Amino acid sequence: MAIQLFNYPVRPGTLPLRVAIGHFATSHSHINYYIDLTMTKHRLSEARQAAQELASHFKANNVVDTILCLDGTEVVGACMASDLTNAHIRSMNQHQTIYVVTPEHTTGSQLLFRENTAPMIVGKHVVILASSVTTGYTAQAAIDAVRYYGGITEGICSLFSCIDSCEGYPVHTIFSTREVLDDYWSKSSQECPLCKAGYKLDAMVNTFGISSFTN
Repeated sequence: MAIQLFNYPVRPGTLPLRVAIGHFATSHSHINYYIDLTMTKHRLSEARQAAQELASHFKANNVVDTILCLDGTEVVGACMASDLTNAHIRSMNQHQTIYVVTPEHTTGSQLLFRENTAPMIVGKHVVILASSVTTGYTAQAAIDAVRYYGGITEGICSLFSCIDSCEGYPVHTIFSTREVLDDYWSKSSQECPLCKAGYKLDAMVNTFGISSFTN
């Protein structure tokens, strides 16, 4: 049975927020809303609008060399890089430009950079860009990876977030549960209220999308 999406009401001029209500499992938790960010990540007009809003947080005093794209946000990241370059944001690298890079994931969910991409992190000022930040698990892994490779985290951006900060870094986001979906929750499977009430899972979700269970 297909999951039914609907447009959640947001303030005029804001990107559309497409959601489904149900009982969903991610790799780290159970959630009661599925946030479909597919179009924002892959439709150029939406990606550009999201990028402009997120880039505005880094146009004042930040140095940005690299945008580290998680969860398939490369289009948004490229638009952010273009917007920041047009704003003459400072860059410390010798080419005076901004790198847009995606990490490799190990089986233990650690982030890995090969010899050809590691120089885009080493000694660079890095903005971490995620599709969503709910538990902070993925953002924390990115911060740890940037630190391990000798980079400097300049900030965290996301399209959707239910936390305000991660390891002391503010999470700049398009949609926050402070403003939308205030009843959104993310729980461990042991603490999930729907599991405790006997409700079966509707679907598995990850950065690639949603896979419904057939009844």
